[in-house]
Amino acid sequence: MTTDLLNIELRKAEKSRLAEVDFNNLPFGKHFSDHMFVADFVDGQWQNPQVVPFDNFSLSPALSSLHYGQSIFEGMKAYKNEQGEVLMFRPLENFRRMNESAKRMCMTTIPEEIFMGGLETLLRVDADWVPGTAGSSLYIRPYMFATDTFLGVAPSKSYRFCIFTCPVGAYYTKPPKLKVETEYIRSAPGGVGYAKCAGNYGGALYPTLLAQQEGYDQIMWTDAVEHKYIEESGTMNIMFYMNGKLVTPATSDSILKGVTRDSILQIARSWGVEVEERKVSIDEVIQGIEDGTLLEAFGAGTAVVVSPYSVIGYKGKDYMLPEVAEENSLSKRVYKFLNDLRTGRVEDTFGFMYKV
Repeated sequence: MTTDLLNIELRKAEKSRLAEVDFNNLPFGKHFSDHMFVADFVDGQWQNPQVVPFDNFSLSPALSSLHYGQSIFEGMKAYKNEQGEVLMFRPLENFRRMNESAKRMCMTTIPEEIFMGGLETLLRVDADWVPGTAGSSLYIRPYMFATDTFLGVAPSKSYRFCIFTCPVGAYYTKPPKLKVETEYIRSAPGGVGYAKCAGNYGGALYPTLLAQQEGYDQIMWTDAVEHKYIEESGTMNIMFYMNGKLVTPATSDSILKGVTRDSILQIARSWGVEVEERKVSIDEVIQGIEDGTLLEAFGAGTAVVVSPYSVIGYKGKDYMLPEVAEENSLSKRVYKFLNDLRTGRVEDTFGFMYKV
């Protein structure tokens, strides 16, 4: 059978795995929904868009993406409102950013009708997988990889685009502890830091492991030249509430332009909070903790939404972040507003939500 979007072929799973999932106990990224969307770029055009049962791919050992790293992805979420309707949060921003990543990695771009058509069709088929429990959501992973089979450093001429989903709960169960990284780097000027390519994350695993062995949960990345200015925090953009202002590193070619980051800045400005996007030095942050002018430090990203930090470790010393009463906490206020917005409990005056 086919759908009315793009003439997408639909092949449904013979048996749903929905009953196997405890929606009151959802680990992040462990349970996968029944179906996935797949389309291939071959001979200069997109072909065979289809929604099929979630299953393994059969791949050649000579697949070029396995050897030369042409692989990009996005992360986004879907929610249910009180009426049971499925809502996505700013999917067109993820679509635009994915194509920016594709350009940087010398990959073909994805037409909007393929990205959004596949996404909507998949969510309609697997609508029952979108959790309705508080604090949970359906995580959506669009990704694309090169599929030429050859050994030779050159852009692939063929690609596979896929979307699969998984119901998830909270990413962190408690405020994480950060270690300021001053040896290893995530990205450098002129590099691929602003792209969501797989290699960015693979290269971060070892320094993150070293930090975890010291008792931290994540890394606070600093710039590649001086290790003086803060860039990102693990898999998140980072924000500071200090001196009555919301301060965050300005995006660049070494910092990911986070969708959640941009959303929080828009929300804060609408509340009358002064926002600064600029260079932020680690010395400024430590001074703010010591003199009490820094009240909050928190990460912002699709997976975590908003994640306050408890500790910043720098040069062998741990700096405890202050405990802020919930009614005075900007991060908690933003987190609650985003959750209410995404589940339809407050009016969407920003135009962020996209009904499936």
